[in-house]
Amino acid sequence: MTHEIKDIIEAYLKAKEKDIKTVLASVVDLTGSSYRKPGVRMLILEDGSMIGAVSGGCVEKDILRQSEAVFKNGVSKMMTYDGRYRLGCEGVLYILIEVFQPKENFIIAFNSAIKNRQEFKIHSQYKTVEGEYQNIGSFFEFNNQKLSVSNFKPNINVASDSLLQFSQIMPPCFKLMIFGTEHDGVQLCQIARFNGWEVTVISGPLESKTMDNFPGASAFYSVSPDALELKSIDDETAIVLMSHNFANDLKYLIELKDTRPVYLGMLGPSKRREKILSQFLEYCPDVDEAFLDLIYGPAGLNIGAETPQEIAISIISEILSVTRNKTPIPLKEKIGRIHS
Repeated sequence: MTHEIKDIIEAYLKAKEKDIKTVLASVVDLTGSSYRKPGVRMLILEDGSMIGAVSGGCVEKDILRQSEAVFKNGVSKMMTYDGRYRLGCEGVLYILIEVFQPKENFIIAFNSAIKNRQEFKIHSQYKTVEGEYQNIGSFFEFNNQKLSVSNFKPNINVASDSLLQFSQIMPPCFKLMIFGTEHDGVQLCQIARFNGWEVTVISGPLESKTMDNFPGASAFYSVSPDALELKSIDDETAIVLMSHNFANDLKYLIELKDTRPVYLGMLGPSKRREKILSQFLEYCPDVDEAFLDLIYGPAGLNIGAETPQEIAISIISEILSVTRNKTPIPLKEKIGRIHS
């Protein structure tokens, strides 16, 4: 997840200010099944602190112990964790542990990608045999600019050195835009941020709420519907209209008609949705059907939600099911593995 990488970079910069060394642990391969999949990472500080996780908590202590040698000699190493005998997870994790000391040009390129919502790639060259190796490590790719996380020099011809390479495309951070500043919007903001999403709150120009009313929000705008800045809406953006004002939600919908978020939810009962859509089509008869397909109303999954917190969980769950292209069912009814 891109937000996890963002947290790792932020933690590294804070550690650097205190002159604390850091090491990166990355799951680069997996045999069988596991709690999390290749591509998850955690940052380890020399004082024993850990940012992020690569499992449900069972592997981290072993990684911390294995990282001690990397802190001492700076040489990258491979470790394996066999959960079949310890936990019954039926999987073997292959974990790359390496010095994490990106240079200034790396930080600049990373911050630019995050700010401009540009995807980037992460590549890790590794072996599946435990041990210390001088020729394994990770590098990021920003617009074809390859930058190592330390002094590791990528091997162009991986096979010639008996190496494997795990590559991962990192999309922009997932973003939720909340149109409305009522109490239920505050709850949705908090749970979305807890999930690692960036949250933007849109308020009407005459409303009294501010950024302080929305803990966890990344941005807060108090503007009229026709003054909205919509260029940053992409397929890593979800929108929820929840102003509790029919006219405002209709105006927002009209302004959003040329955008393509991955999800657009509308709060309220079906009758309200049908009324809004009916008037919307009168104003915008030529709207693309692809936009209408993005609209989910009433927003949320049918889980019996009643409180604002429960409704927020219901909406977050529906957004996840849409973005992951999954039909929600109890896991006990799923045939086969939890993850495909």
